[in-house]
Amino acid sequence: MRTPINKMIPLSVVDGPGCRTAVFVQGCNIACAYCHNPETQRLCNGCGVCVSQCPAGALSLSGKNVIWDEAACTQCDHCIRVCPNYSSPKVRWMEAAEVWTEIERNMPFIQGITVSGGECGLYPEFLTELFTLAGNAGLTCYLDSNGCVDFTQYPGLMAVTDKVMLDVKAWNFQVFHRLTGGDNSIVKKNLKYLAQTGKLYEVRLVCLEEASSCSGPPEDKEVDMEEVIAGVAKEVRPYLEEFRLKLIAFRNFGVRGRMETRKSPLPEQMEKLKELAAACGFKEIQII
Repeated sequence: MRTPINKMIPLSVVDGPGCRTAVFVQGCNIACAYCHNPETQRLCNGCGVCVSQCPAGALSLSGKNVIWDEAACTQCDHCIRVCPNYSSPKVRWMEAAEVWTEIERNMPFIQGITVSGGECGLYPEFLTELFTLAGNAGLTCYLDSNGCVDFTQYPGLMAVTDKVMLDVKAWNFQVFHRLTGGDNSIVKKNLKYLAQTGKLYEVRLVCLEEASSCSGPPEDKEVDMEEVIAGVAKEVRPYLEEFRLKLIAFRNFGVRGRMETRKSPLPEQMEKLKELAAACGFKEIQII
């Protein structure tokens, strides 16, 4: 099947262990208020707003399809900034074998591949085929996922997936829904399943400072950092030594909407969250 590919980074050292090729798919099943690449959330709807505003003339409209001339493109990203649909016209529809052909060129320099998004779990058949090709070549295969696709339904994909980096946005349903528009029941199910099967590489938490105006019960809060740390620890306590907890300080780079002017938490606040995580039993904790 052909899958929308937003971009590929040939050599990355921030998308899993070692040097890896990172593949970013287009399309997501939630819409995080603090998303730093919101242009990956939706598929292009052909509105054409970006076409007339492209300074390089690299975009044209054919019916309801925006055509991207990659050779003419200067990668200024103006089209992304003006898109009202949280999308990008710079998407290539590719089969797994085509993606693998590009990855294969990096073989002397990489230890594995990581597929992210958007939400990569929306394309399980593509992932299964790509990971089979990469695994047969001796590369490790990682998923970077928001956890809102039920991985227990795709045993074939899990068989060829080495590890998963799982985002856990919030623990309380109301908080999660407020942040993302989605439901975190599948995230919690995936958390337990991945830990039990030894597939969990790290749990990622984007850390926001709570708004000073909110002092009510957890379900009324904007974020629940203490609750999510304690909740993850309790849910998978027997496995806390087998994966890493990554505490990611919110940064507003690329963010659009109500959090685009939000400030990052202070370093001392991040250290307090790390201390809480250690007290909850996490062994490997990283702040970035």
